[in-house]
Amino acid sequence: MPAWNELTVHAAKARLDQGTGTSRELVETLLGAIRVRDTQIQGYLEVDEADALRQADAADALRKKGCKGKLLGIPIAVKDLLNVQGQSCRCASRILEGYHSPYDATAIARLRAEGALFVGRANMDEFAMGSTTENSAFKITRNPWNLACVPGGSSGGSGAVVAADEAIAALGTDTGGSVRLPASFCGCVGLKPTYGRVSRYGLTAFASSLDQIGPMTKDIRDAALLLQVMAGHDTMDSTSIPAPVPDYEANLRKDLAGMKLGLPKEYFIDGVDPEVARCIQQAIRHCEGLGASIVEVSLPATPYAIATYYIIACAEASANLARFDGVRYGLRVKDATDPFAMYTRTRAAGFGTEVKRRIILGTYVLSSGYYDAYYVRAQKVRALIRADFEKVFQLCDALLTPVAPTAAYRLGEKTADPLQMYLSDIFTASVNLAGICALSVPCGFTSANLPVGLQIVGPAFGEETILRVGFAYEQTTDWRLRKPDHGGRTPDDRRRKPEDRRRMPDVRSQP
Repeated sequence: MPAWNELTVHAAKARLDQGTGTSRELVETLLGAIRVRDTQIQGYLEVDEADALRQADAADALRKKGCKGKLLGIPIAVKDLLNVQGQSCRCASRILEGYHSPYDATAIARLRAEGALFVGRANMDEFAMGSTTENSAFKITRNPWNLACVPGGSSGGSGAVVAADEAIAALGTDTGGSVRLPASFCGCVGLKPTYGRVSRYGLTAFASSLDQIGPMTKDIRDAALLLQVMAGHDTMDSTSIPAPVPDYEANLRKDLAGMKLGLPKEYFIDGVDPEVARCIQQAIRHCEGLGASIVEVSLPATPYAIATYYIIACAEASANLARFDGVRYGLRVKDATDPFAMYTRTRAAGFGTEVKRRIILGTYVLSSGYYDAYYVRAQKVRALIRADFEKVFQLCDALLTPVAPTAAYRLGEKTADPLQMYLSDIFTASVNLAGICALSVPCGFTSANLPVGLQIVGPAFGEETILRVGFAYEQTTDWRLRKPDHGGRTPDDRRRKPEDRRRMPDVRSQP
């Protein structure tokens, strides 16, 4: 029987409901895994063990009283960008050291209402700005499949702890691919909902017109379950859409009969790593074998997506991060002689290099003389990108694409060249610009045993469709069942002497 920490949300919930274990046992096993494995993975910024056990005991007491929450007693890791009452929310930044949230984000409140527990703050790129989780001010997270590789970003901590069985599930945020990219690199499921489907209230903003909260899970059913709980209109968020929320889990099926899936030719380009392309092509053929019709489509504005995304995202970041000035919360430098000196010195000391880079770029494109040339033009291109998707979804139900041009690459490989790192978002950023939904599901491995993700893109409020496609593919393949139990080693690593190998320990016998 799998250890508690290896279970999916729905499998753990079934055990708890059957009375074959307690939430405390689940959390104790999970904490044991974190103690042993996270010294290598570095996926968590903070874990309050005493509070986690207190929450578990409270859930067990509620179950004894007959309570039936959909997530009663299930622990969830939270990206360090979401406010959880009483927990720190530092956004992996020095500028928010010492800040503890006085309230729950709406997504957190809805999960809590169904009995979920919140046991750790997952590492991330500072203020969600990055694709590798190397931009955290506190630590660098490693990929569980190869400790020398990045886990993706900016939700790299969330993806890594799910893949390493240090979490049952986790929450991430996706501004330009920050849920889907680490899901692909770490071999788990990552869902970016439609803009407005999940309330952003209580999410520390990076780019307000792009950010979305999404689940990172071990399978599609768990993603459907968490989305079901979090989705829905919220009066606290003016961008929340009052659209009906389907029963996502009830509509999952194992075939694709009658579905038409599109392949955008702009996403199948020469720059894609051949091993990634092989995995994607095999996944496409598999979907065809499940009854789907495959058609080629075109999204002609795609080549402009990265430039458009980084102009809009950085402009919004420049405005949003202006609030971190040393006045109201977080870091404040001492001995400043006047308010202006305090602002500038606090921000210089508190923000990391990548955050400063994006603030400077965003301020530049919003400045007098450049606003029309850059920001206004980018918004016009954004409208073209959105129109492309609207036209394509008149021809097909969903799109199949790679998540990224490569599998996970080595730590430090792209830190000296930010433009190369930005290109990791080339297949994901368009989805955020258009405000639609997309999903990453594991679809194979490279020869170096690194996971590859298949991206399934749907129209606005088409989560039901992409979850159905992902579920049918997932349930008729075995990729989701593979675990990084080799200790994060590549084939080259296996030729090293045994004492040089960094092995991910088994936690079944741990306390």
